Amino acid sequence: MSSISPQQAWKVFEQADLVHSADAVESALDAMGVAITSKLSGTNPLLVCILTGGVVPFGKLLPRLQFPLTIDYVHATRYGDKLHGGQLHWISGPHQDPKDRTVLLVDDILDEGTTLAGIEERYRGDGARVVYKAVLVTKDRQRPNEVHIDFPGLTVPDRYVFGYGMDYKGYLRNAPGIYAEAIRK
Repeated sequence: MSSISPQQAWKVFEQADLVHSADAVESALDAMGVAITSKLSGTNPLLVCILTGGVVPFGKLLPRLQFPLTIDYVHATRYGDKLHGGQLHWISGPHQDPKDRTVLLVDDILDEGTTLAGIEERYRGDGARVVYKAVLVTKDRQRPNEVHIDFPGLTVPDRYVFGYGMDYKGYLRNAPGIYAEAIRK
């Protein structure tokens, strides 16, 4: 359950700064699709949607990939309904065996990178031949451990961003672009 009301979320949206328009995001998804196709076509990859934020980028990428693949999802989080991460908590998945498979993890955002690194470690430990990572946006910030993204989309400032799968306290995943919460003066 969200800690704010729908009206409060809408007010945040109305005051937010547009970071990337829907057209810019769709162009980035096009470029990601081309790069993924070039690298993974012919490998029979397992594409894994990282819930919940990865739903929109994952769904938007799938029709751009014109080659045989299978899909799965995992739900692992460090955030829950909080703003800052804690220990990695597995809610669901993996459901498909990654042993000897090429795996592509698809997520909405690379923030600290700890969640994505933990999921990658799990897939490597479960026998994936190779694990690639695609994220729609990479936050421009220092990370405790640098995480290499094989298929990056866009860069966003080190602010609270939402839209295209990323949420603002449970809301606004459906925003038509990528927005940053307005800076209070």
